[in-house]
Amino acid sequence: MENKQINFFKTKDINTVLKPFKKGTVVNIDNLEVREKQKELKLGLHGWYAICPSTELKKNKIHYFSLFDEPLLLFRDKNNNVRCIKNICPHRGSSFYGGSISNGELTCPYHGARFSSQGNCQNIDRITCSHIVDNNYDNYAKRIHLSQFKVVERESYIFIYFTDKSETDLNKFNDDSLISNYDLTANGFSVKDSVSEEVLVDFKCDWSRIIENHLDILHIFWVHGDTIPDKDVNKNVLVSFNQKININPNYIESIYFYKNNPTKEFIRIKYIPPGRILIYKGDPAASRYVQVLDHIPLGDNKARVIVRHYRKFLKNKFLNNLILFKEIQKKIFYKIFDEDYMILKTQTYNQKLGLIKNDEIKLLGEDRIINYFWNWYKKSEEKDNPWKHINKNKELNVYDEIILKYPPEIKKLEVINNINIIRKTFIRYAAPLVFLLLII
Repeated sequence: MENKQINFFKTKDINTVLKPFKKGTVVNIDNLEVREKQKELKLGLHGWYAICPSTELKKNKIHYFSLFDEPLLLFRDKNNNVRCIKNICPHRGSSFYGGSISNGELTCPYHGARFSSQGNCQNIDRITCSHIVDNNYDNYAKRIHLSQFKVVERESYIFIYFTDKSETDLNKFNDDSLISNYDLTANGFSVKDSVSEEVLVDFKCDWSRIIENHLDILHIFWVHGDTIPDKDVNKNVLVSFNQKININPNYIESIYFYKNNPTKEFIRIKYIPPGRILIYKGDPAASRYVQVLDHIPLGDNKARVIVRHYRKFLKNKFLNNLILFKEIQKKIFYKIFDEDYMILKTQTYNQKLGLIKNDEIKLLGEDRIINYFWNWYKKSEEKDNPWKHINKNKELNVYDEIILKYPPEIKKLEVINNINIIRKTFIRYAAPLVFLLLII
């Protein structure tokens, strides 16, 4: 009897696998791999993206950003609802950059056109240019609408639903069910009793490479071993793991167990397309922490990451302030991203030059979740075509100064955090000592 070993990942279904084999052939197929292949991610690159923390969007301020190189902006209307619109004035096609928000109305800096939300905030359908003389103005104004995307605020994040077609009336948008994929509560986490630290980081490199990097948990031993405060995580400690992959239409999850202790879990990673990664350990309901990473594809070689670390330990506010725990945590986050950054930039460089080819990159067994990600990403990129604007603005860097304002490319927030550490350390320790010496 003939015995053959096959690779199920290169096939479409079990019938396709068995068809070429003669009757009586014994086919050895890993049942886990069969099940994984039958469960594929159904979500694409069009979907919900966490654009910024709610605290970033101030009243009467405009938040400029882009997605896949399409210029967009956020603002709060008079009812404090968040609106996301294309950064294009429908009067003459100029940007709203340099414009203003007053009483929830958005004003274009070119001719002073003002736009306000109407009704139940489902559309922005009134333009006011009172200084313009036009006998047909009232009819014209009623027909003007700003192109917009659906927005929700959840768990102190602002999410938008990005597709290839914006709407002028959000009553036409009826698919907001997928936002529950991102809800931490829907993923089994209870963060009501947690405290958190948060940083925002910008990268001038390929967005998909950043996600790949964050799915690769094992690089932390080599790249971040001297930074992460864990004696068991460094390049001098070689650890082997067993890996379990869970896949369903909404996410991919990879769980790592110690090989020398198969019941002991090291870490688990959950990828929720298109842009969220959860890193935690054990049962979500009982997990002592969860790290939430949201990846935002600003444009070609421009990406932002929001990192929020929820934890159920060291929650005492006084103690945290005393030992500067929040500031030190942020400092560690910034250092970790800086360590990743050179790797990400060189990967992007090699990729753009066509130096990274399938036959030159050898994914190992530990890279299974990365393999799943790339298979999904390539299919989604072909289907959704989100980068359709790239070739048109290749040499135009108009928005760079507006969009890229966070570290590590521009280290403003990292510098501010370091200054806060020095200032608070002096206030807590040096200042009382000076005062004591003066008394003596």
